[in-house]
Amino acid sequence: MKKIGITGGIGSGKTTACEIFKLLGVPVFHADTEARNLQNNDLTIKKRLIELFGGEIYTDDGMLDRKQLAKIIFNNHEALLAVNTIIHPAVRQCFMKWLEKHQNSAYVLYEAAILFESGYASDFDKIILILADEAVRIRRVVHRDGTSEDLVKQRISNQIPDFEKIDKADHILENNGFKLLLPEIIKLDQLIREDGKIR
Repeated sequence: MKKIGITGGIGSGKTTACEIFKLLGVPVFHADTEARNLQNNDLTIKKRLIELFGGEIYTDDGMLDRKQLAKIIFNNHEALLAVNTIIHPAVRQCFMKWLEKHQNSAYVLYEAAILFESGYASDFDKIILILADEAVRIRRVVHRDGTSEDLVKQRISNQIPDFEKIDKADHILENNGFKLLLPEIIKLDQLIREDGKIR
C-alpha cells in the first residue's frame, strides 16, 4: 500500500480534489479535520491548549473557538509552533491507527494543508500539490468563510510559499478553474495504481 500526501495552501481546492479521489475508491485521511476533532474532544490536548492560551479559547459548550485561537497564533510564530507540537504528533497517531483499516487499499491519501510545515512529508511515498493563484485562493476563502481578505492573506503568509513546495512535490495539480480536475485526477489515479510513478 502506497501512502500519498496531498497538500496545498488555503483555498487551493484540496477538499474538492480529495472528493474526486474518494469517488475513485481511494481512502482519504483528512488531517485538518482530525486535528479539529482532537482539539474539541481530546481532554489532554484541551488541557494543554488552555494552559498555554487560557480558557477563553474554548466556548461555553467546550468547543475550540477557532477564530480566537487564530488571532493568537497567526501573529505569533512561537505560539503557532507550540500548537503544532501538541497537535501534529496526535494526528499522526490517529493516522497510523486509520492505516490499519485500509491495508488492502492500493494507496491512501493523507490530506493536510501544512504537510511540509509539519515535518512529516518524508513519511509519504509521493506528494501531490494542489496549486491556485493567490487571488483565486483569497476569493474562495472569503466566499467560503465570510472572512476578510486581510485575514486570508495573513494566513497565507504563515504557510510555506508555493514556489518552495513545487520543488518538494512529485506531482502538481493546477486548480484555477480553467481546466477540469476530474480528468487530471483520473489519469493520476491510474498512474499511482500502476507503479506509483507520478512524475
